Amino acid sequence: MNNTGLFNEFPEVSAKQWKQKIQMDLKGADYNETLVWESLEGINVKPFYHQEDLKNIPTYSLPKDHDWSVGQSIYVGDTQKANTKALEITEKGVESLVFSIPNEKTDFEALFKGINPEGLELYFNFDFLALEPIKKLVSLLKDKKAKAHLNIDLINHLAKDGNWYHNMEKDHELLTELVSLGTSDISIIGVDLSLYQNSGANMVQQLAYGLAHANEYLNNVTSNGVKKQFPITFKVAVGSNYFFEIAKIKALRWLWNSLAAEYGIKSNCTILAIPSKRNKTLYDYNVNMLRTTSECMSAVLGGADTVCNLAYDAIYHKDNEFGERIARNQLLLLKEEGYFTEASQFADGAYYIESLTNQLAEKALVLFKQVEKAGGFLDSLKKGMVQRKIKESAEKEQQLFDEGKIVSLGTNKYLNPQDRMKDDLELYPFVKTKARKTIIEPIIEKRLAEASEQKRLNDE
Repeated sequence: MNNTGLFNEFPEVSAKQWKQKIQMDLKGADYNETLVWESLEGINVKPFYHQEDLKNIPTYSLPKDHDWSVGQSIYVGDTQKANTKALEITEKGVESLVFSIPNEKTDFEALFKGINPEGLELYFNFDFLALEPIKKLVSLLKDKKAKAHLNIDLINHLAKDGNWYHNMEKDHELLTELVSLGTSDISIIGVDLSLYQNSGANMVQQLAYGLAHANEYLNNVTSNGVKKQFPITFKVAVGSNYFFEIAKIKALRWLWNSLAAEYGIKSNCTILAIPSKRNKTLYDYNVNMLRTTSECMSAVLGGADTVCNLAYDAIYHKDNEFGERIARNQLLLLKEEGYFTEASQFADGAYYIESLTNQLAEKALVLFKQVEKAGGFLDSLKKGMVQRKIKESAEKEQQLFDEGKIVSLGTNKYLNPQDRMKDDLELYPFVKTKARKTIIEPIIEKRLAEASEQKRLNDE
């Protein structure tokens, strides 16, 4: 059956006609007050979008062969255990390994024993900055012809810890030497935007500060003669605002390409996406699986290269085999059963998403220029300007949440007043698993006994 021209018999409807019809159906209610809402980023979201919204705005599409990989993080506290875990999870469908390296004593030969890096993407997060161990790792990765991202991020360490690894001058000297070791397959520099998102920055701030963050590295390495080859990795935390998060990741790639072009560099970025910790709950922890699924879908549709899911209990368990298996299977279901293998192309040309992408990118570019005019990101960070702006955004978000204007996925606005478990847990907000038997279980037993006694009285 030939479907060419199937809808030609229907007349085209303009955006103006749609709006007139909506206003008529509102029966006197104000269109803007009733149906248009403003996001935390200052973007007015309309009730409908039309092809006219894409007039005169550029769009950015991923290459047709773009794909994403299933990632899982591994803490390398014990090299042997980390190696065993890596071998196990690569047999279960994991395509990218994200190693957290806590100290300089890590034996990388032992870590990669038996691991075939072909077809794998390797990511690293270092808790230190030292030349010799990282040089040995790079040499090993080159021998194995591995594709890897070292994510050396001095500024993230400064923003998170308040100090350099050594001092500003030495850190940058080490960075310059490490960058010279990089290849097209081994990316040295990373920019961690997740810190800003988890601290409460809105999406415009995340993009602008991430871009200014990356610009500091571009300024540094180009001034030291390292220019033409500059692969970079962005780590992005994804929240629950589904369509906005898709647009955020699209805008990030677009902004990076624009910035790199100004330096005469042709270098596409790699994006590692992970669900936000900011909206995860301790009380009704199974809800976290709903949130991470939505967030992983946003990451895929936005065009992330690797998605590393967060276990439902990650905020109160450092490592849990069951939680990690569920997190891994969420991604495998999306990829293998949900046909999300080519899903990054689905968002291309969508009126709403393309419009959001353009607005986020434009607003981020304006803020980026303000940061640069004020002396650059590093200077703004040292003066506390970045921290102050993020704090203001976080407080605004918290206020809207408290007023019920922001409702997280899976959260019921109408809570059961008889449910006192939440009140009990609030007395112990940072309770450890080891304290469960002395704190949580006695509370549960007490509540069960009270319920049993009440039932007995009612029966009598």
